[in-house]
Amino acid sequence: AARTYFDKSAAELNLLESATLVGMLKGTSYYNPVSNPERSVKRRNVVLAQMVKRGKLTEAEFKKLQRKPLRVHFSRQVGPGGAAGHFVAWTRKWLIDWADRNDYDLYADGLTVQTTLDSSLQEAATQAVTRQLAALQNIADVEWGVSSAGLISGSPATYAQMRQRIEPFKYFWKAYPELADAFIRDTPEYKKALEGGQSEPQALAALKADRNFIARLHAAKTRLETGFVALDPASGEIRAWVGSRDFQRDQFDHVAQAERQPGSTFKPIVYGAALEKGFGPERTYQDAPLKIVAADGTVWQPTDMSGSTGGPMSLRQGLIYSKNTITAQVMQDVGLPAIINLARALGVNRSKLESVPSLVLGTSPVTLLEMVSAYATLADQGQYRQPVFIRSITDRKGRVLEQFSSPPQRAMSAPAAIELTDIMRGVISLGTGSAVRARFGLQADLAGKTGTTQNNTDGWFILMHPNLVAGSWVGFNDARITMRSNYWGQGGHNAGLVVGDFFRGALNGKLIDAKARFAAPPKAAPVPLETMPEEWIDPPEQVAADAADANPDNAGWSGPDGVTPQGEDGLARGLSALGRDPVTGAQVDGAAEPKAADWLQ
Repeated sequence: AARTYFDKSAAELNLLESATLVGMLKGTSYYNPVSNPERSVKRRNVVLAQMVKRGKLTEAEFKKLQRKPLRVHFSRQVGPGGAAGHFVAWTRKWLIDWADRNDYDLYADGLTVQTTLDSSLQEAATQAVTRQLAALQNIADVEWGVSSAGLISGSPATYAQMRQRIEPFKYFWKAYPELADAFIRDTPEYKKALEGGQSEPQALAALKADRNFIARLHAAKTRLETGFVALDPASGEIRAWVGSRDFQRDQFDHVAQAERQPGSTFKPIVYGAALEKGFGPERTYQDAPLKIVAADGTVWQPTDMSGSTGGPMSLRQGLIYSKNTITAQVMQDVGLPAIINLARALGVNRSKLESVPSLVLGTSPVTLLEMVSAYATLADQGQYRQPVFIRSITDRKGRVLEQFSSPPQRAMSAPAAIELTDIMRGVISLGTGSAVRARFGLQADLAGKTGTTQNNTDGWFILMHPNLVAGSWVGFNDARITMRSNYWGQGGHNAGLVVGDFFRGALNGKLIDAKARFAAPPKAAPVPLETMPEEWIDPPEQVAADAADANPDNAGWSGPDGVTPQGEDGLARGLSALGRDPVTGAQVDGAAEPKAADWLQ
């Protein structure tokens, strides 16, 4: 507090400064010397009067001091930043509790704390966030800066060039004046104006006329944010953690604090519950519209961006192509209690999960750390490990006070977890997450899932490797602002850039084993080679654009949650890349590593 409000250490505070801080204890916001200076002075003088009453200050000194003005030198303190500010802040909170329980002074006892963070992976994560969020910010700025709706390009480079000639979000602020006014009404400045006696119209008009205020507000609201975390599925140890684009600017942690709707990244849990119940991956459902009537009479009718084929579709295909209608039918067969119980066991164990049908499409907000932890459980064949931040704590003499690890807990049967992971390999090689392989040239055994919430509010991407599981969320802090185009609004194309960039760095730097492979299912059933609907198929030039990061001739495709299936020929090539027979779909012993270039054309 001393450094925040007076830019000095506590030992250097004078009497008035000390009294000001003591006065704030009754209400740190109400008596804040920056936002409420008059109240702060009055409260400070109350403290001085109490000193007179107790003989710590003379009446003459009090009369002289009470007329003194506040001399605040405000300097926001962000704590230790460095390469992992959010991780350090989160870990320090845990350490304070540990020190209290064990009767240690965290700051005076000379303790040495060894964390689980990997400096090389942390650097790769930081660089990925910096690069890709800058590119995505350009995209958001340009798409909301022009009046024409729709996708402009599949290449971030095109937006970077256009950004120099466009006023960011110009069209947005013009098209949504009511929302712009609502943002102003949410600010402390507006509330302060009302407390000062201004009417609502007066306060609103005055702030709208303040160009500096409006510029700061617009910049804050339209700043795209992200969270990223990676952990070792075999130990539960955190390897990389980036809570926002810039810890100095935004200390709110989008890894462990922010709860956002996970969208389709929640779907693997639904299908996992089905596998646990004994359903086979080739169990067939009808891809057709349906209505689900809840106990209270409300009707829920899930739909897909691509529409319905009207034909049969397997459970495996339902997850690979992220079909809402299939997922809803699986939920009806399995039941919400089983799905919620599995989610809790896998690692989604802090956030509240609403027991409503739409839960299966990811409508209950959760943290990124919970979701990545759940995927790590799948990657470790169904064994959950609580995330570990610290390895050991030693005293000043080098004696180990405590060591930390996370014992495995069986959350899901190994065969079901292996089968589910195998299906999720198809998501990355054939389905909604396939673009990440082409764009970043990732040639390793990977599984995962994309997620996109309504109106492109939240973008998610979680990628599993036998040695490492990493996930990212991308969106705006205020959910009333979203990505504009459906292409860049999808998790596979925004959060997927962050995760793909990170894995490229990790693989190229040999920080993880490129030859490591997930266990194969004991018996793989044949995969029907059905041609997907034509509207799901990426134009060849679009896939080439993803690979070369160039401007495509035709990027205006759409599909369910970023679906990019390649038709019958592409499916056959994809099965070969997965180590499966292209005709039967069965696992081939000793199959070569997947090579995206062999089938992504």
